[in-house]
Amino acid sequence: MGCRAQYKTRQRERMLTYIKSMPGQHFTAADVRRHFQDTESPIGTTTVYRQLEKLVEEGLLKKYVIDECSSACFEYVDPAQYCHSSPCYHCKCEKCGKLIHMDCHEMADLQVHFMDHHHFKINPLRTVFYGLCEECLNSEIKE
Repeated sequence: MGCRAQYKTRQRERMLTYIKSMPGQHFTAADVRRHFQDTESPIGTTTVYRQLEKLVEEGLLKKYVIDECSSACFEYVDPAQYCHSSPCYHCKCEKCGKLIHMDCHEMADLQVHFMDHHHFKINPLRTVFYGLCEECLNSEIKE
């Protein structure tokens, strides 16, 4: 194995270690690049994108594309703890842009309702609820 291949493997392992340290959290490619930006061995933007896409293909990351105005976000999928039958939805704050991962069992009832009553299957990877996050709602109340 050449030096270049070892370097890429080390970058991948560093990224994977960082990503695994954030279970249940969403992050973007820019977040990953920023994290390594000021280290002794920064990881370039192209490498970050390429490795994230490979991790998605391998099933270690979930990729969410919320809308055309937002960067794709990712979430680490721990194979030992992930339940593939549980859909996950997102809430996006219209004021600050915060993205909230919503893992709620009540949403399964909503999916069943849509299918039974409206003959429509919801795609949880593309379903986003828009509104105000708790912080923005509280700041509006105080104003």
